[in-house]
Amino acid sequence: MTAIQAAVDEIPVLEPVRKSLRVKTDVTRAFRVFTEEMDSWWPRSHHIGKSPMKCVVVEARPGGSIYTEQEDGTACPWGSVLQWEPPYRFVMAWQVSPMWQFEPDLAKCSEVEVRFTPADDGTTLVELEHRLLERHGAGAENMRTQINAEGGWGGLLAAFGKKAAEETA
Repeated sequence: MTAIQAAVDEIPVLEPVRKSLRVKTDVTRAFRVFTEEMDSWWPRSHHIGKSPMKCVVVEARPGGSIYTEQEDGTACPWGSVLQWEPPYRFVMAWQVSPMWQFEPDLAKCSEVEVRFTPADDGTTLVELEHRLLERHGAGAENMRTQINAEGGWGGLLAAFGKKAAEETA
């Protein structure tokens, strides 16, 4: 066993971060607002670029990139689309290291799955699971704490829900 493999084996399996919310819109619109219109609700403070964030881009296809365009003209990647199943499911690689920098090695990245389930009353249940956090290695537990905190996925889903509801009002 190599020293690297031994270090990876010592990292405990972390419980996924799970969040959900019901949005007052149909499943097709919910999926579109979450993915293709992410820039309309994603906070400008949530980026890993070196200059202020201008916008978020999600390339709507398997293998597509997720990145921010920065005010200095650079593109800052932070995810990849792993599965694209509109309007019901979206899975992305979270390519952000515990040091809040881009991680190109997918083996060292966690995954975020978002499921969209239509309800009879015209609303949509949105369920998010951020899993495989232990892949981030040292610092993974701290990252889990941060993405599970108020400013993490809970706050992001709330911002998404507000935008999705505005779309149909």
